[in-house]
Amino acid sequence: MIPTEERLKERIKELTCLYEVTSIIVNCDYDQIEDALKGIMHCLQKAWRFSAETHVALVTDQYSIKTLNFPDQSVSLKSSISVFNKKTGYIQVVYPLPNYGSSDFLLEEKKLLKNICLEVGNLLERKQIKDNEDLIRRKMEHADRLSILGEITAGMAHELNTPLANILGFSELLKTRIKNDPQANRDLDKIINSAIFSREVVKKLMFFACEMPQQMDLVDIVPIVSDALNLMQPSLKSKKIVDELKFSTQSIFLRVDAIQLTQVIFNLMLNAIYFAPPKSIINFLITDKEKSVEIIIKDEGPGIDPKIRNKIFEPFYSTKPIGEGSGLGLSVVHGIVKSHKGTIKYLPNKPKGTIFVIEFPKK
Repeated sequence: MIPTEERLKERIKELTCLYEVTSIIVNCDYDQIEDALKGIMHCLQKAWRFSAETHVALVTDQYSIKTLNFPDQSVSLKSSISVFNKKTGYIQVVYPLPNYGSSDFLLEEKKLLKNICLEVGNLLERKQIKDNEDLIRRKMEHADRLSILGEITAGMAHELNTPLANILGFSELLKTRIKNDPQANRDLDKIINSAIFSREVVKKLMFFACEMPQQMDLVDIVPIVSDALNLMQPSLKSKKIVDELKFSTQSIFLRVDAIQLTQVIFNLMLNAIYFAPPKSIINFLITDKEKSVEIIIKDEGPGIDPKIRNKIFEPFYSTKPIGEGSGLGLSVVHGIVKSHKGTIKYLPNKPKGTIFVIEFPKK
């Protein structure tokens, strides 16, 4: 039997533990939640009857924390942690063997451990809710930014089309009038070539802004993708890069704009070829799923720096040297995929490189 005075001391320790744990949770910084969990474990150590010999382990699907010198042989109390009614871990309080046995644990300590596990579960639920809110907010901000950029670029494209058409038209007229001046003709050729290049940039802007008219048809995309990759062979061979193209079935039918799909393949392959090292492999896998078609491109380049991951689909943003890229390739791809109600994401390739995953819904 435990003396009444000792029982009273134990109740005070347990109430103090509950108060301290509640204070830790109320003042918790969700970015430093592991520190809060360690603080809760320390409170539990102090609350147990033989606190000097008490050790605590807290294990969840995200955390695994133990007190120093955690014994291999022990007797323990254990209670589960639930997050949204799903068991995701446990807290274990132990005494080392052979000095202690299960009878050294008090009934009140079992109740205390259960209450602390409930509080920890509530804390992890709130953290998960906050993380989800932050993720949704970032996605909405990114979508809003791209939407605004789309409106701006659409306006720019329309405004530039007319002057570019005038430059091309009047340059061609001047060429017919100035036939005996070779230098003037060479200068006009430069003007015409620059105007044509600018027109292509405008076309990419309109792709990004989804302003290009779409011709949606149910087509077999296997020959479309194969032909697009065949056209890239000279670029692949120049860097001695091997491309591996695989289809899940011989025919994959999808309702798409064939020209825009080709544009997606071109832009992603051009990016992969540019960043892939010589003698590397670019994998291209197209899978026919029940409700969608998945396109995966894997390269072995340097990968995408996490610091710029929120910018890669923005127009005019490029990691290539000045003069080697307009910064419109991935933004065009994003615009086309979005106009087809699809999704595009990227993942790190292991051990190095980038994986782009595009999913087009079947309609």
